[in-house]
Amino acid sequence: MAGSEALDQARREGSFTSAHEAFWAAAKTSAGDTDGTKELVHVLLLHRHMEHGDVVAGIRAALAVGSCTADVVALEARKAAQADGRSPTVTAGGSLPALPETGPSDVVSLTARRVARLPDDTRPLPSLDRWDQLLNHSRKDAP
Repeated sequence: MAGSEALDQARREGSFTSAHEAFWAAAKTSAGDTDGTKELVHVLLLHRHMEHGDVVAGIRAALAVGSCTADVVALEARKAAQADGRSPTVTAGGSLPALPETGPSDVVSLTARRVARLPDDTRPLPSLDRWDQLLNHSRKDAP
């Protein structure tokens, strides 16, 4: 995909934003070039059914929590559309029912969630007293 004419054209038009670039770079770092590019393609396919701004908002939200998957981007893009009172898909018509108020971000970092569930460490702190004894000994091979 790198070096393709369609990609160059999208960059010139501004539809392939810095958020797309950042997502692609993070996805390639996380999953490798091939799988990272596949994730980007899945994100680009979201543009067929969702507004551009919603997809970009989804990308930014996903990157904010360290996620490089198209599923998280799609979920966050839908939430961005619904927060504006619009249908999450361009092809759907009609108005949406009122949504409950949400905080600024309901995305929770998986790492933070896992760390929060860890039990407290009740082990005593290590002692370095024995190491001090080693400092007083001279080496046998030293002159």
